[in-house]
Amino acid sequence: MTDSPALPDVNREWHLDSRPVGWPKPEDFSLVETALPTPGDGQVLVRNLYVSVDPYMRGRMSAAKSYVAPYELGKPMQGGAVGEVVASNAEGIAVGDHVLHFFGWREYAAVDAKNAVKVDPEAAPLSTYLGVLGMTGLTAYAGLLRTASFKEGDSVFVSGAAGAVGSQVGQIAKLKGASRVIGSAGSDEKVKLLVDEYGFDAAFNYKNGPVSEQLRAAAPDGIDVYFDNVGGDHLEAAIGSLNRDGRIAICGAISVYNNTEPAPGPKNLARLIQTRGRIEGFLVGDHYDLQPQFVQEVGPWVRSGELKYRETVVEGIENNLEAFLGVLRGDNTGKMIVKL
Repeated sequence: MTDSPALPDVNREWHLDSRPVGWPKPEDFSLVETALPTPGDGQVLVRNLYVSVDPYMRGRMSAAKSYVAPYELGKPMQGGAVGEVVASNAEGIAVGDHVLHFFGWREYAAVDAKNAVKVDPEAAPLSTYLGVLGMTGLTAYAGLLRTASFKEGDSVFVSGAAGAVGSQVGQIAKLKGASRVIGSAGSDEKVKLLVDEYGFDAAFNYKNGPVSEQLRAAAPDGIDVYFDNVGGDHLEAAIGSLNRDGRIAICGAISVYNNTEPAPGPKNLARLIQTRGRIEGFLVGDHYDLQPQFVQEVGPWVRSGELKYRETVVEGIENNLEAFLGVLRGDNTGKMIVKL
């Protein structure tokens, strides 16, 4: 095994102690000191440099049956992370390499080499592999182009548009010839960002009035595609503005993630009959076959500055939980990243 000198004896990692009811509370979690893991055969020890916090993690804190196993109580939580290899027991990955893996929420992780993907810090900043060139970027790309069957000339509405996924959806749509791109966000500052920096044709603050009215004003000719990150009143408004043969891609529903009672569904679903509209949910994990195409197309846009991105960076493993709660509150602009 090869390793680098002066590794600590102690590792810090976040555990889920109890399953949250409604909004997660600090007492549902604990930051635990453990012994530094030793990489086994075929493993590498990674010092995490950046870890990701994402809305989907709220679902994994519940015991409800879902598309992915829930977090185990009393065990470290998981999530995307990128870091430097500090010890290697595996062929093909050397000390000093940088890798992307799924063992975040901790300072050090022993990772099977087959589950670690080498990334190049010279090609792009390491944090981008968790966002604009990572899972969130592929989510935007696959959801818009494959699930929503976007085509040139479409009018597109994106909710949660200042977030990591939504901001990329709108920009990709513009770069690929959308006739109009409309976004919703939760503050006037974010609305200004969508129009001035990301190039949306129109945007509105959903807190300033009924979403259906604001959407009709922003898209008087209706919409062909709705990319849903929010659910609730946004979904109902989108159905109300949908043109014939319109498509709705359901990526997330952050407005209802912490509800303790089922949220009422849209009251206007019958309108899909008139519009011949389609609603389809998707998971990024089903679309990793698009990853090479995604990197090939989006990578140059990022490097040239044609596709802009923001990151909200929180420093320190001790602030990992607060960063996650911030995502649920909408505190972030763009991708929320924790820098260790």
